Amino acid sequence: MKLYAEMVLIGNQWQQNKTLSIGEQGTILSIDDGLLSGAEKVSGALVPGMVNCHSHAFQRAFAGFSEYRASQLDSFWSWRDIMYRFVAKMTPEDAHKVAKYLYLEMLKAGYTCVAEFHYLHHQVGGKFYDDPAEMSHQVINAAKETGLAITHLPVLYTYAGFGKQAPSEAQMRFIHQLDEYCQLLTEINSAYQQESTIGLGIAPHSLRAVSEEQLSEIVPFIRNINPGAPVHIHIAEQLQEVEDSLAFYGKRPVEWLLDNHSVDKNWCLIHATHLTDQEVANLSKSGAVAGICPTTEANLGDGIFPTKSFLEQGGKFAIGSDSHIAVNVADEIRTLEYGQRLTTHQRAVLTSQSCASVGQNLYCHAAKQGALTVNQNVGEIKVGNRADIVVLDRNHPSLYLKQDNFILDAAIFACAELPVNDVMVAGQWKIRNKNHHDEENIRLDYFEVMKKLTA
Repeated sequence: MKLYAEMVLIGNQWQQNKTLSIGEQGTILSIDDGLLSGAEKVSGALVPGMVNCHSHAFQRAFAGFSEYRASQLDSFWSWRDIMYRFVAKMTPEDAHKVAKYLYLEMLKAGYTCVAEFHYLHHQVGGKFYDDPAEMSHQVINAAKETGLAITHLPVLYTYAGFGKQAPSEAQMRFIHQLDEYCQLLTEINSAYQQESTIGLGIAPHSLRAVSEEQLSEIVPFIRNINPGAPVHIHIAEQLQEVEDSLAFYGKRPVEWLLDNHSVDKNWCLIHATHLTDQEVANLSKSGAVAGICPTTEANLGDGIFPTKSFLEQGGKFAIGSDSHIAVNVADEIRTLEYGQRLTTHQRAVLTSQSCASVGQNLYCHAAKQGALTVNQNVGEIKVGNRADIVVLDRNHPSLYLKQDNFILDAAIFACAELPVNDVMVAGQWKIRNKNHHDEENIRLDYFEVMKKLTA
């Protein structure tokens, strides 16, 4: 296959009149000047597909059901209690249909790969399904059927809090002991290791939900399966978590993790919202990616990540839609930037020496570093990478006549959502003219699940 476009974002620079040659395995084989014979002309600007570094797919069905004040101290913790009650009704088939609809939304929004932080494992009460990996298979196959690439991150969740606190009844669907969890990883790896658009990593839920001993064992275990497998962990999202960590470990969560584990580029620290200046510096030096979820963090009142300082020190970040209160690449990026504007009282904060365009700088950075969080060869349009490509509609009124750096600035800051026209994953078109081939069936299945869950 060959694609020709007048505008292609290569690295962090726009280039004109390029033909991409894509092999049968979905990899970009060459990028040539001009229109080559047999190339399909693509109407629009080509950008790399965005990586969604943090997703809880089942929470898509819950979005919009917690936007009311239940107490004078509404917070993440009260939101979590509502979520626990909602999820108790969800079957594997429900989870599949909800995930499939979410992944359709992601594709249409410009995401081409997701890191699925999956902790809904068991039946109500904690009884295992006949196949302990049943829920994982449902989510992975939802991505496969929809056409979204996925790195599946089964969550190890054993305790309710620091000091090995026993889990509550509402948490029993999430709970694994260490040996059970390792068996789960082995089964999933065996089932999908030959799939080029399906990856596997691990997700120790948080420092409060796993013990020091467990964390020390599961990282080498996954490294033996795949040395580059990503490790994701929720950390320092809530002030209460920081206080509890200080009380138990005598150190803040990120401080303790960096002091006690070999955190590197294969790690993704989700949220990492509440950091000291020293933690910002040390996290930047580690090479780990900060998984920032701006719309969810804003929705839950978590706080604002110190992005400006982090990037100035060479830190890496990716974006995630997390609870899916929004499935919107542009919304995540502009919320990230606007948070910095509100705290610094400046405009155009998150630029770099190589790119003065806020939108382009943040988009390119998030896509490239997002590739680390899924351990897949994506995130840039370049030879050797998988052809995960988004075509932006240059006839959208906000993009009309925009050139070079103004294209992504307009797409992110002047549009409600990215003006996505077409989406390709691994050299195959998944969205054409804003539509998915199975969109209506996916939507109707989702509606049926919602009728059941809200009855």
